[in-house]
Amino acid sequence: MQDPNQSNANNLNNVRREDNKHFGNKKKAYLEANFDELETNSKIKDTRDLCRGISVFKRGYQPRNNAVKDEKGDLFTDSHSILARWRKHFSQLFIVHGVNEVRHTEIYTAEPLEPQPSALRFEMVIEKLKRHKSLGIDQIPEGID
Repeated sequence: MQDPNQSNANNLNNVRREDNKHFGNKKKAYLEANFDELETNSKIKDTRDLCRGISVFKRGYQPRNNAVKDEKGDLFTDSHSILARWRKHFSQLFIVHGVNEVRHTEIYTAEPLEPQPSALRFEMVIEKLKRHKSLGIDQIPEGID
């Protein structure tokens, strides 16, 4: 507080009380949804999702806020301002040496290195995929030719 008088202290306490109430309600909704999901997974005997849900539940509720700073350092939380800020940020990143447009025609004019695979080939590859297996180094599941 820059000006520590009684009215500012009361305002700060009111804001803190409202925040605690807001995050308490969010925590309660989160826990109820988590319990419902765990109960459903238990009833249908989906042990994989049940164990995953239990491990998430053990970590507990972690409140998150959606606040973004602008160039001046001011915080804002409404979704329109946040989207506008990110749009401005990324548009500044994409401007390279005064070039405002990316030329899409140069990217797509090259001929493909391999012909398009047939639908039969897609079906064969999908049938070879093993479920619940980790990806290889190249982020492709093992066992695909």
